Amino acid sequence: MAIEKTFVKEGIKESQIENFLRKRFERAEYSHTEIQRTPVGTRIVVYANKPGLVIGRSGRRIAEITEEIKKEFGFENPLIDVRQVEQPFLDAAIVATRIAKALERGIHYKRVCNFYIEKIMEAGAIGVQIEASGKLAGVERSRFQKFKKGFIVHSGDYAEKLVDRGYAQALLKPGAAGIQVKIMKEAPKEFIVEKGIEKQEELLKEKSETKTEEKEDKKEK
Repeated sequence: MAIEKTFVKEGIKESQIENFLRKRFERAEYSHTEIQRTPVGTRIVVYANKPGLVIGRSGRRIAEITEEIKKEFGFENPLIDVRQVEQPFLDAAIVATRIAKALERGIHYKRVCNFYIEKIMEAGAIGVQIEASGKLAGVERSRFQKFKKGFIVHSGDYAEKLVDRGYAQALLKPGAAGIQVKIMKEAPKEFIVEKGIEKQEELLKEKSETKTEEKEDKKEK
């Protein structure tokens, strides 16, 4: 039991650190954090689209955050490493935050979501799904809207390994709105065949069309 409690305790601490850094580096388009324990201390790798805002002038901001983490979470020697996200349109957390910010600026949710759907697919994603819920489009009644393009899995091992997820909240005048983004960056192995990418895309398209036909058959019945 002692080992199980230790794992649970560490998991809770990592979640708390994630939330702490997300709030501190929101303007830097924060993505996520990886925590690595080494013999010389705890290495915290922060991924953001604007690393300069994380580091600060002459490294002043990163030094302040390091001290805060040391006091807040009890790390003796935390080492923070900042890395830039290579492709922000393929990072679900960054996309979700951008959508939320656009909604707060008054841009219609359908326009924003459709824009990012196209940008994500252009960046090379296999599939994407964006869900928006809450007080959208300035109405008092809550609504739920789903936007989807390409191929994406929602459960099982592939969903865990191949699908990147991001969440954000937009604070609008009528109330809060939640944004969830799922991006599938690559196809499952069984879709990668000898004929290459063209055949892969053909298989994905056929699978999508089959699902659509099945739905239409059910409606007719």
